Amino acid sequence: MIVSASRRTDIPAFYADWFMNRLQEGFVYIRNPMNCRQVSRVVLTPAVVDCIVFWTKNPANMLSKLDTLDAMGFPYYFQFTITPYDRQVEGRLPKKAALMETFQQLSAKIGKERVVWRYDPVIVNQAFTVQYHLDLFGKMCDKLSGFTNQCIFSFIDLYAKIQKRMQGTINYEINTSAKKQIVQGFSRIAKSHKLELAACSETIPGEKYGVLAAACIDKRRIENITGYSLQAKEDANQRFACGCVESIDIGAYNSCGHSCLYCYANNGTSAVHKNMKRHDPHSPLLIGHLSGEEIITIRKVKSHKIIQPSLF
Repeated sequence: MIVSASRRTDIPAFYADWFMNRLQEGFVYIRNPMNCRQVSRVVLTPAVVDCIVFWTKNPANMLSKLDTLDAMGFPYYFQFTITPYDRQVEGRLPKKAALMETFQQLSAKIGKERVVWRYDPVIVNQAFTVQYHLDLFGKMCDKLSGFTNQCIFSFIDLYAKIQKRMQGTINYEINTSAKKQIVQGFSRIAKSHKLELAACSETIPGEKYGVLAAACIDKRRIENITGYSLQAKEDANQRFACGCVESIDIGAYNSCGHSCLYCYANNGTSAVHKNMKRHDPHSPLLIGHLSGEEIITIRKVKSHKIIQPSLF
């Protein structure tokens, strides 16, 4: 089993203590996002967890916990998003210089093969022009390329749920010409920094520029980290062109406090504030507690490790 922590919220930034408590107790409860009365109980032990994939914009709260995580025997890596936007777009993030310093500290501690830089999403408008992205991507590569071996990027998708809040920032999908210029420019800059570049769930051709198709929950990377082969299937529940393998997400929607305009996982600040107040780091649930009306199902999980047959 691969644990995704989490596409739905930033667990390292806001819920690091809760996460470590869940590993210590060896299980987690996950509410079905479509039916709050349906709850899964998922075992979290090194015997079944092949890897933990952290998704974060600020893992500073996790740095002091990594030695404990290592001692417990859980393999892991980080998808660390750093973009060039200001607080009008990413409302509550620290300054980017501080985040890049955290990125460097994290990489120095766990190795650059376990820290993936995400430049995601790419927004193009009058302020964030193609040239703006090329300039800032280059400057960020100067700071980060020595601390990671891959950068993943994607262009913004204007999902219906975010269109209203994005009005005035971006009103239309990015045109093909702008995408092509960015792909070409990013590729050239990444190559000059000896940095692998991958596009997340994008259909625009990038192969001729040396741009790979990204797998954020990456079977290859996990096998390199763990040292063993995995029998993991592609995740059919993700977007078209997604290269991820299957994982179990332990997060919850409407619980990330970064207040990013483009976030598809939050419906609005009021719902987020309400849920964050309900968080208890000692609860098996990320948000709130069981009411007693839930139907709890034990989810069957197992390691994807391929056991090599004995030669004797």
